[in-house]
Amino acid sequence: MAMHQSALLGQLLLTGVPGTELDPETAARFKKLQPGGFILFGRNIKSPDQLRKLIDDLRDLSDIEPFITIDQEGGRVSRLRLIGSEPPNAQQLREKADPKLIEEHGKLTGQVLRMFGFNLDLCPVLDISFDDEADNSLKGRCYGSTADEVIQNSILFNLGLRREGVLSCGKHFPGYASAEVDPHHELPVISKTLEEMEADELKPFRALLPDLDSIMTCHSHYTCWDADRPRWPASLSKNVIAQFLRNQLAFDGLVMTDDLDMGAVLNEVTFEDTIRACIEAGNDLAMICHRVELVEKAAEVIETLPDPLIHDALVRIEAAKKRMKSPYDWSLERFQEIDAKIWDLRVATLGEERARILSVEDGKRSPVETY
Repeated sequence: MAMHQSALLGQLLLTGVPGTELDPETAARFKKLQPGGFILFGRNIKSPDQLRKLIDDLRDLSDIEPFITIDQEGGRVSRLRLIGSEPPNAQQLREKADPKLIEEHGKLTGQVLRMFGFNLDLCPVLDISFDDEADNSLKGRCYGSTADEVIQNSILFNLGLRREGVLSCGKHFPGYASAEVDPHHELPVISKTLEEMEADELKPFRALLPDLDSIMTCHSHYTCWDADRPRWPASLSKNVIAQFLRNQLAFDGLVMTDDLDMGAVLNEVTFEDTIRACIEAGNDLAMICHRVELVEKAAEVIETLPDPLIHDALVRIEAAKKRMKSPYDWSLERFQEIDAKIWDLRVATLGEERARILSVEDGKRSPVETY
């Protein structure tokens, strides 16, 4: 990244993409801004050939190879189930309790993502499920009901994924298992002490940090870190990211926010303050998933930040990008072969009968599945 720092401000942005193909206006916007990465959702996926073309087009307009990322977890949070098989979710895999199947899930996820050109998967979820029925958007997405169970299972998925050349992301730091509301709608407030967090939520992160390519910070307020700033999300908190994650836990990898278009942030902080605070707090990437028209405005805010902050973020972004692998040559037949194995994995985990009952988007669950 030999270019002048001011020409690289877009690198600190991870942006959504409006549709299934790049219209001229969006292409021109991205060409000028040069975002550090793109995150794709169901709205971007129509067919296998179309998805690969969209990703190739995004890469073609990028001067620096971009992060191309997605939420491909399993179960209802599997964007690729729109054009292929639905993998089992983390809870189903932990209930089956076969380590080989969890590692296979990571491996097949890596293979199918690289076939399309994704180089970073927003996985594994390292939250603990204290209550499998809790209404906090984690339903079915947790690899354990204890910290130790999360660790032993998520390590296997993480290993399988990274072996296939796809970068991983531990989420949602510092853990919102105790959240009583869905952050897509409003800000959860978690009043545990640091000792209580260390006894549970933080354990999986501590265990996996050496083997994670990136961390996603979440939109919950933690009184143990920000008692003097009521309703301040962890994703914007210097105490949580710069002081705790960077300094105390010594994580020098890539750190990104969760989607800054979620209600937990939108309802609490102005857009300009959000972008400024998230980079000042120690995030490298600000994630704007839905209001794509605001990416230029975000870059303007980043331009006002101190040079050392931007420099440090650029160094970490560049280091992560050096580990990215390029896509496999496109083959619809090869995609179909991998997809058939994903279905076999689902059957091996759930049995024939349960495998046929797919997740439904009934509108009553978290927006995390329908975005």
